[in-house]
Amino acid sequence: MKTFTDQLGTVHVFDTTPKRIVSLVPSQTELLYDLGLEESIVGITKFCVHPFHFKSTKKSIGGTKKVHTEKIRLLYPDIIIANKEENTFEIVQELSKICPVWVTDVITLEDNLKMISDFGNLFNKRTEAQKWIDKINFAQKDFQDFIKDKETQKVAYFIWANPYMVVGGNTFINELLKLNKFENIYDNNPKYEGRYPEIIIQKMRIQGDPDLVLLSSEPFPFKDEHAFELGRHTHHAKTVFVDGEMFSWYGSRLVKAFAYFKKLHENIA
Repeated sequence: MKTFTDQLGTVHVFDTTPKRIVSLVPSQTELLYDLGLEESIVGITKFCVHPFHFKSTKKSIGGTKKVHTEKIRLLYPDIIIANKEENTFEIVQELSKICPVWVTDVITLEDNLKMISDFGNLFNKRTEAQKWIDKINFAQKDFQDFIKDKETQKVAYFIWANPYMVVGGNTFINELLKLNKFENIYDNNPKYEGRYPEIIIQKMRIQGDPDLVLLSSEPFPFKDEHAFELGRHTHHAKTVFVDGEMFSWYGSRLVKAFAYFKKLHENIA
């Protein structure tokens, strides 16, 4: 019998290593795969698009905010992997009646490494987990050497239109913006509280006037007309379409993200 504690402080007890996993978070599904747990993953969400072949080999149990409880029950999972931000408290409570629900909470880069280490211990994949931790640490140091002489730029990172919503503080995306020396004008902005506040774009100039307007590829499909509209409400900002997965997916994706960030800086220079 082994005892483990998730990132919300919930204690879980298992007689044996969990063998049947349902993952409710796309980035964590990718991480589980990269840890060598493909055969153990029995259920994923419709948004779990990496690796691509899971779409045809794994059972879809709904979305991240609306899951099919009975489909999950019939998969007889040993453990369900969820996330504090991606999945609701109500979902976690309901699914806890089926089996233990492990909830992650990733805001900082340190939180991300802790999650990987936890999965290594939980699923008896310590060596694989350490390899990914080492890869991420190496890629991060390499990127920090690359970015150290870059000037800080003010940014607004948009995730939605109609209404327009941006990334605020206390989010993983905001942590990666900081790492890129992008100063988020909506980080701890007293007029726009919350992690993903709805904003009035006509006030962008007086509330920070960003150098860059970043339009994420997910969850909203921004188009050129959005870029044009947002650009009109800044003095001189460059509008850039960015890969939302690289800024919002934690787990093993960070290795690819640091390489992507290098190219992004080269493109906006």
